[in-house]
Amino acid sequence: MSLLSTAEDTTGTDVVRLSSASRRVRLAVTAVVFAVVMAGTVWGDDSDFPFGPFRMYSTRADPDAPVVSTRVVGLTEAGQEVRLSGGEVGLRRAEFEGQLPRMRAHPELLGLLAETYVEHHPGAEPLVEVRVVQRRFELVDGQRTGEYTDTVVVDHDLEPIP
Repeated sequence: MSLLSTAEDTTGTDVVRLSSASRRVRLAVTAVVFAVVMAGTVWGDDSDFPFGPFRMYSTRADPDAPVVSTRVVGLTEAGQEVRLSGGEVGLRRAEFEGQLPRMRAHPELLGLLAETYVEHHPGAEPLVEVRVVQRRFELVDGQRTGEYTDTVVVDHDLEPIP
């Protein structure tokens, strides 16, 4: 009875050894991948992943720096805010934040969010404006101070919806 499992049993099989040229090629490829990963670690950014680090996991935020939260709101004729972010129109905040430069360049795209909101809430009060608002929460030692400021980053007036 053999103590080796069938996977480890090499009796009767031919072992193929790599040639020295094959070993050099594998060593060179390993060295190149290692060099690219090290360069990405030192100088890379999120866009270089998987050869660069995800900064959100590899760095630490300053505990006294403000935290910014982005939201999208619609305004009714009465001035009431209606939340359009947080999945309310099928777009999560992170997905929307990735499109923020595009929204700044083309504010009329916010009208699409208002249209989607109306489709999902046909009986809701009509919206007259859509805004992207960034709220900066002040922190001290990583704790909220209770102070915050709101900044409208993008806004778009809507045509009346019949």
